[in-house]
Amino acid sequence: MSANEKVLSLTVNGEPKKLLVKPHWMLSRVLREELHHTGTKEACGEGACGACTVLIGDKAVLSCMTLALEAEGKCVETIEGLMSGKNPHPIQEAWLEEFGAQCGFCSPGMIMSAKALLLRNPNPTVGEVREAMAGNICVCSNYEHIEAAVLSAARKMRGEGA
Repeated sequence: MSANEKVLSLTVNGEPKKLLVKPHWMLSRVLREELHHTGTKEACGEGACGACTVLIGDKAVLSCMTLALEAEGKCVETIEGLMSGKNPHPIQEAWLEEFGAQCGFCSPGMIMSAKALLLRNPNPTVGEVREAMAGNICVCSNYEHIEAAVLSAARKMRGEGA
């Protein structure tokens, strides 16, 4: 360990991790390059697009704007952590059923933002979905399908089916 490295201990998708990081490394870099969770996308690198959204605890955070050391001792969930075995999460199911993805680049960040919303509000209105997803940009302009996917996922998670 060099003088400019720190030990980072965190849990990613339920698995404890301990690694050396440089203090200026962002969480997105650590997730993608050190831990190989490449579902976390980094597009703008300045917190404007939401492609890098992950959960820390139950809160959606922009991993390109979060220093990795800020995740010390915390639980981080990436898109790779959503599936239960071979079963997709209800949000992922709804994303496919409602055509939430076009090119798919924004989908991981969108899905993680949707999960954070549905954890705190299992029955959101369209307006609440729009507000929660406002930090995520879809360059394909697929917003109507994304809103439908989030609302469908909410129904699934409440046990109401699609």
